[in-house]
Amino acid sequence: MKIRLLAGLLVLGLAAGCGGAKVEDTPGSAAPQASSGASAGGTVKIAINPWVGYEASANVVAYLLKNELGYTVELPEIKEQLAWEGFETGDVDVIIENWGHPDLKQKFIDEKKVAQVAGSTGNKGVIGWYIPKWMADKHPGITDYKNLNKYAHLFKTSESGDKGQLLFGDPSYVSNEDALIKNLKLDLKVVTGGSEAALIKGAQQAQEQQKPLLFYFWDPHWLFSKTELVRVNLPPYTEGCDADPKKVACDYAEMDLDKIVSTKFAQTGGKAYELVKNFSWTNEDQNAVADDMTNNGMTGEQAAKKWVEANTATWQAWIPK
Repeated sequence: MKIRLLAGLLVLGLAAGCGGAKVEDTPGSAAPQASSGASAGGTVKIAINPWVGYEASANVVAYLLKNELGYTVELPEIKEQLAWEGFETGDVDVIIENWGHPDLKQKFIDEKKVAQVAGSTGNKGVIGWYIPKWMADKHPGITDYKNLNKYAHLFKTSESGDKGQLLFGDPSYVSNEDALIKNLKLDLKVVTGGSEAALIKGAQQAQEQQKPLLFYFWDPHWLFSKTELVRVNLPPYTEGCDADPKKVACDYAEMDLDKIVSTKFAQTGGKAYELVKNFSWTNEDQNAVADDMTNNGMTGEQAAKKWVEANTATWQAWIPK
């Protein structure tokens, strides 16, 4: 989640406890490659932002770095903005899934020059507001933001007082919610659930128990294949409509998610950097690994191994020659 997130960055990250998924690092499972030119000792540090889609990408890249190229990989759990600071301190080599963050790009890439973009992940990311499908079926028109005030009373909770609740996730996620509510004059209040897991649980209960819910969420995510959700239509995104954070009155843009690496890693990371740069997969790929981590009892490494074994042709193209 994950801009954010994620979303926020969306964060990112949506916290490494997302949906019950827990990143498992296994130091020593592959011999360090001292001549690799990566961080000291042939170690690559991939920050883990708090949402399971991010974790899925990180674990697949980590698995290949260890088992195909012989690196040691560290996966420290660091939320989005702090992860960018890690480029300057040397605590982070890679952010594997970045949701926008033009402000951080300006600071750490353009001004401080301690980081740089390492290409697209191949994933398309979209943040939005969602309701369970049964609500859209029962209340025609509820998916138009212009009608939300008419239905705001349905979303009231003890936390939202006399306004309707808009459930949010990890506080580190990228968020335009307060500005949207103010500028669109909506009778809503943002209530922070605290994590990706809280959003998932809320969405599942809302659909299963026919409970009203309006919540912040994002795609790609495995949840959409398990729970019927409908997106609320906010004013369409247009170029520059989100330029001033206080004046945002439009929906989120679809983002081409990218990878960010430290400048030092780009210059000295050798084959590890080349693999990170070459990594690119689909939303479906990410969702499959995230689903195994969250719902099928697999560790990140186990889910990554399963995907790697089933998709040889895809990842072999990432391995430096």
